[in-house]
Amino acid sequence: MVGSIESIGDVVTGGITARVVEPHAGEAQRHGETCLNCGTALIGDYCHSCGQQGHVHRTLAGFVHDLLHGVLHLEGKIWHTLPKLMFRPGELTRRYIAGERARFVSPLAVFLFSVFLMFAVMSFLGSPENAFGGEGQEEIKTELGEEAAALDRRLEQMKRQRDRRIARGTEVVAIDKDIREAEQARDVMTKMAGKEPASDEARQAGALKRAAEDPESSFSKAFEAAKKNPKLLAYKLQTNAYKFSWLLIIISVPFVALLFLWRWRPLYDHTVFVTYSISAVSILATVSSLLVLAGVSPGPVWLFAMLFVPWHMYRQLRGGYELRRFSAFWRMFMLQLFASVALGLFATVLVALGVLG
Repeated sequence: MVGSIESIGDVVTGGITARVVEPHAGEAQRHGETCLNCGTALIGDYCHSCGQQGHVHRTLAGFVHDLLHGVLHLEGKIWHTLPKLMFRPGELTRRYIAGERARFVSPLAVFLFSVFLMFAVMSFLGSPENAFGGEGQEEIKTELGEEAAALDRRLEQMKRQRDRRIARGTEVVAIDKDIREAEQARDVMTKMAGKEPASDEARQAGALKRAAEDPESSFSKAFEAAKKNPKLLAYKLQTNAYKFSWLLIIISVPFVALLFLWRWRPLYDHTVFVTYSISAVSILATVSSLLVLAGVSPGPVWLFAMLFVPWHMYRQLRGGYELRRFSAFWRMFMLQLFASVALGLFATVLVALGVLG
């Protein structure tokens, strides 16, 4: 349940963020003859001085209206943007770069909402309540619980070692840091196993039951093994990846620019291209995941997705940059290769953040 609530929160956060980027709603009513923000005389539906709308909501229904706009971005131009984004991406990219901004949602706004929505859905589908509900998942929970228990025993060793260092008058700064990191790793494993981390009192009671003194050993190997645990790493990536999704744009733009070394285009054009492209793939991943969740056979769904991506790249390259068929075709193949490299670099950064974070 907590994972589901967090997923909904991610959707709301993404929608509100997109709303900040695209602040203008499609309201057309006026409120009085002067702007309530700066006092300028109104000559239209918006103040020509500060840009605020002439009509200001002061009812609960109006608040709900604004909430729906903020979360779902329901306004006329979203319906102009989404069909073109998915099926005529080249036209959308070209027209937006050429200056048609009022008709379409900006690339950044579409990106923010689509990526946040994708990660929210993935988070919901991959939450502990769902991930541990299928065949063979009880064994995974048991394994994680055993790993957390082993790390808990190692923590007891480290705390006894710390007490001996204090008795000898030796510094304990380094071992205190190791203890904190071990506790974090143990708590993550415990949560993934479907159990709440034990309280300090319960841990102390467990320590008193173990009278045998284990040999002193360094925590570094144990924690290094915990870092490399794929389940632990997957959990960290799932919970943190959306925060760094913008990095994929920065990584991808130089690769797209390489495709046009002898046909120079401004980096802004490539940025619009990349942002719309990632948004389309994010929406595709979200819809595909929801179809599988609804009971559609995964094979055809993912086969369609795998075929859709190169088709979409070709359409966007040809229409966005006004290329001939052959030029768009070979660039599409190169772009698939570059996209794989960019995703690899992005994943490497996420793994590093997950291991070191």
